[in-house]
Amino acid sequence: MEEEIPSRLSILGHPQRLAVFRLLMRRYPDRVPAGELAEALGLKASTLSAYLSALQQAGLVSQERAGTSLLYRIVMTEVRRTFDYLLLDCCRGRPDLCSPLSLPFSTGTPPMSDRKYKVLFICTGNSARSIFAESILRKEAGDRFEAFSAGTSHRSDLNPFALEVLRQKGHDISVLRSKNVTEFQGDDAPKFDFVFTVCNQAANEDCPAWTGQPVSAHWGMPDPVKAEGTDAQKSLAFQQAFGALQNRIKAFTALPFASLDRISLQRAVDDIGRTDAGVGA
Repeated sequence: MEEEIPSRLSILGHPQRLAVFRLLMRRYPDRVPAGELAEALGLKASTLSAYLSALQQAGLVSQERAGTSLLYRIVMTEVRRTFDYLLLDCCRGRPDLCSPLSLPFSTGTPPMSDRKYKVLFICTGNSARSIFAESILRKEAGDRFEAFSAGTSHRSDLNPFALEVLRQKGHDISVLRSKNVTEFQGDDAPKFDFVFTVCNQAANEDCPAWTGQPVSAHWGMPDPVKAEGTDAQKSLAFQQAFGALQNRIKAFTALPFASLDRISLQRAVDDIGRTDAGVGA
């Protein structure tokens, strides 16, 4: 690591290479097509290729081929090794200096049974997937979590197909409305414990860090709003999105929060993002 660290810091010291790295970190554990990276960052294909090559040589990014597409993903084991080395070397293992990464998630906070954790789900439009997630968590574990959702676009309307799925599943849709993330970024906004992006476009956007450093993860999946065909075919796409989110949220609520430190909890929610093979890949 003594030789790798200076090289990795030098590579990440370049603003645009750092931007590629940060986007892939936000999208982890997804494998992101090169074309999507170029579009999101406004880079020429040749320029992006050079940046990705440097990150690969540093061992921070891996490349896979799927048909004619090249897909890129963060090598999280190496990223963790890099940060662990810096924290241990600079902080000398002192938790007061390395906080909050080395502190248990529950340190300084009441046990799970004594308070509700606040969870925010973000998508671009706040019209379907994030609304699904908010409703599912509220119904599955509303006694333990406060669920919120928002979109990054300036204005959106609740999708009628999404509302119909929620009605069929017995959810209360009267409490739902489309919201923008700015509603949750003021001084009086809730302080979130968890923030999840459930669509790729929202995860690609460079949003400011959330107050209180909540545990965050990307649970991307295909957008049912883009489904084509008959109403029955479109409805099926919404049903599938609902089912995938329900599986992830059930896995999330089953986690042993009280016994997990922050790093273990982060790994657990990242693993949940990998469920449903092919979703968000």
